[in-house]
Amino acid sequence: MSTNDSHIARLAELVNELSVVRGKVTLASGLESDFYVDMRRATLHHEAAPLIGHVMLDMLEEAGLGTDDIDAVGGLTMGADPVAAAMLHAAASRGLDLDAFVVRKAAKDHGMRRRIEGPDVAGRSVVVLEDTSTTGGSPLEAVEALREAGADVRAVAVIVDRATGARERIEAAGLPYYAALGLADLGLE
Repeated sequence: MSTNDSHIARLAELVNELSVVRGKVTLASGLESDFYVDMRRATLHHEAAPLIGHVMLDMLEEAGLGTDDIDAVGGLTMGADPVAAAMLHAAASRGLDLDAFVVRKAAKDHGMRRRIEGPDVAGRSVVVLEDTSTTGGSPLEAVEALREAGADVRAVAVIVDRATGARERIEAAGLPYYAALGLADLGLE
């Protein structure tokens, strides 16, 4: 088993242990499910967060989107925020340059009135992140805001794909879609 495979296996264990909540829930998409994946329980956890940063960075590098190809990562607040921070720190620990950004749901009505916080994304190659995706709505909202700001959106990457249409919707929008974990990895299929 490679180091990355062991990292993915450990991440799956942690997500299953910390984040999977079984029982009827209504998701943000309006869909009903027999389980909920509360990723902030993992993305803000002392062991899981650093692991997430490395797993996501490795996944993008294996897909040909290393830090020579992308300048920054981030997505719609709040699900993407700790994922972007974890990746920024993982990259820094490897001596790599990778910035992070936050896409607000709406531009602030005061101060700089920015919708995208962090280093300027205009003219930069970026990857949109999400912790878990159901329909792909949040990542696609971030993609639209980033394109309006002049960013070159290269892909969408999520920690957990629920296999409920996000991949298809994002790929139909012309973007590669990468997921570190699927439902089978969490014993949810």
